[in-house]
Amino acid sequence: MIISIFVFLVILALSIPAAILIVRAGFAAAGIRVQVEGRELLPAGRACIFMANHVSNLDPPALISHLPSRTAAFTKRSVMQIPVFGYCLKLGQFIPVDRDGSVSGAQASIAAARKVLESGLHITTFVEGTRSRDGRMLPFKKGPFYLAQETAAPCIPVSIYGTETLMAKGSFAIKPGRVHIVFHAPIDPRDYATREELSAAVRAAIASGLPEWMRN
Repeated sequence: MIISIFVFLVILALSIPAAILIVRAGFAAAGIRVQVEGRELLPAGRACIFMANHVSNLDPPALISHLPSRTAAFTKRSVMQIPVFGYCLKLGQFIPVDRDGSVSGAQASIAAARKVLESGLHITTFVEGTRSRDGRMLPFKKGPFYLAQETAAPCIPVSIYGTETLMAKGSFAIKPGRVHIVFHAPIDPRDYATREELSAAVRAAIASGLPEWMRN
């Protein structure tokens, strides 16, 4: 339980650049090793949209602490309202998302995300919108692909696996083990005529880096 609390505290600090070292120290203390592939594929000097699958609460700290520079991320508006925690996320320019499906809410999130990209920060999004209960990929949300097509920011598909056994959905227990993060080659949204085609290309890339049973 102490290790679980410690990891959540470092998640809280993710909006602070220096927290990267803290996150990695927390993972080491918990016996979690992170194996990263494909860092050499990431474009230099470009604000990108990192698009990953989502299987565990360990995914955000594992991924964000291994990105090449600062990133903001989409998060539920209710999380932004948590005392202290929400304030830290605001400092990190995290982007609130409404789950009511309203057009106005979606437009506000996209506008905020555009400003973040224009400031030079990356955006990280877990494109299924929620954690998979069994590790298999879920349908993707539309918003990140609207954003990509409006801004022409490179999309970086990211495959994450291993975390589903280290901290399962619905559990606070953290187990030691290995996390795998695979960065794939950038996808240019201008190469796709529709949002659906772009989403399919990102999905295929993410699936290619996952164990076969997770590909759905």
